[in-house]
Amino acid sequence: SANQGLPVSYDAIVVGLGAMGSAAAYQLASRGARVLGIEAFGRAHELGSSGGLTRIIRLAYFEHPDYVPMLRAAWELWPRIQADAGDEQLIQVTGGLYIGRRGSSVLDGSLKSAQTHGLAHEMLDAEETSRRFPAFRLDADMDALHEPLAGILFPDKCIGAHLSLAESSGAELHFQERVTGWSSDATGLTVTTDRGSYNAEKLIVAPGAWLPKLAPELNLPLRVERNALFWYEPLAHPQNFEADALPVWILELDDDYAFYGFPSLPGQGVKVSRHHGGRQVDPDEIDREATDEDEIAVRDFMARYMPAASGRRLDSRVCMYTNTPDFNFILDYHPEDKRVVIASPCSGHGFKFSNIIGSIAADLALEGRTTFEIGFLSIDRFATG
Repeated sequence: SANQGLPVSYDAIVVGLGAMGSAAAYQLASRGARVLGIEAFGRAHELGSSGGLTRIIRLAYFEHPDYVPMLRAAWELWPRIQADAGDEQLIQVTGGLYIGRRGSSVLDGSLKSAQTHGLAHEMLDAEETSRRFPAFRLDADMDALHEPLAGILFPDKCIGAHLSLAESSGAELHFQERVTGWSSDATGLTVTTDRGSYNAEKLIVAPGAWLPKLAPELNLPLRVERNALFWYEPLAHPQNFEADALPVWILELDDDYAFYGFPSLPGQGVKVSRHHGGRQVDPDEIDREATDEDEIAVRDFMARYMPAASGRRLDSRVCMYTNTPDFNFILDYHPEDKRVVIASPCSGHGFKFSNIIGSIAADLALEGRTTFEIGFLSIDRFATG
């Protein structure tokens, strides 16, 4: 509850307790900082960008080679978080399969990252891919990169682990409390909410799709996109879709569309979704029901490339991507105040990094620097609009 009279002062306040914020709260508290975390919704809710039961973690990162050192650190950190948090499984290794035509960003970019950083991988042609992974029926001119070190993160469990570790490290967490703004002066920062106000020396802002509303002064060119996720019961050969037979995968088509998915997990079925291509939305007005129209592209894709997957629809969810123009994250100080760290948004590919982004955000807030190369995530790359 908000304090009456003199507000308590914190070393750091974290706004938003989703993927990035929960990790930041834990990292700050574990380093001895006095932390307040504030979340507009419930604990480990599915209303932002972390819903949908599963997330991919991979190393041969086609998006940008500078992500790979952060990914290696994330891979090392997830098992430690899992061990510290208890017996909940946070990560499951399945390997990864990245498919496209020569020249596609998924295929060429994955290969470039694998070669640049000496990652274990092998290249397969369409015939060999379909022989080893019979869930797929590929076009003859497609190739695939297979890497052994990729798999599944369980986001609700990961966020839950970060939240409980933050609390056991002394963080105070408030849920169902909406931040309405913040102000700063020489003595520190004041965060106001619909329940009260709080003082802090440092602020980490990690509200995902709500960043444009919370920090309109940044005038960031962000696009909040609605994405629908689907789960299916295979029509035939269910063994080909189990986690020991089907890696996590991304398949890029010619028209800049990529699809991605997961093996069949107990009680879930096979998950397939289109990566980008959803319509722009306001996070407070989003239609959270997946429609038949949402499903058309996914069914068409499965009919062509994964025909045996396209059985009865078991479940669907809607989540949001908050996209920057270059699809790389924002992780930087507020341009007007170095006491404020912006740790958002992640353009639909950030969850796997959330543990390490929390750590880097804590570095920036407490140390004033980080050892990671994060220049490519700077805010000022959008300064010209």
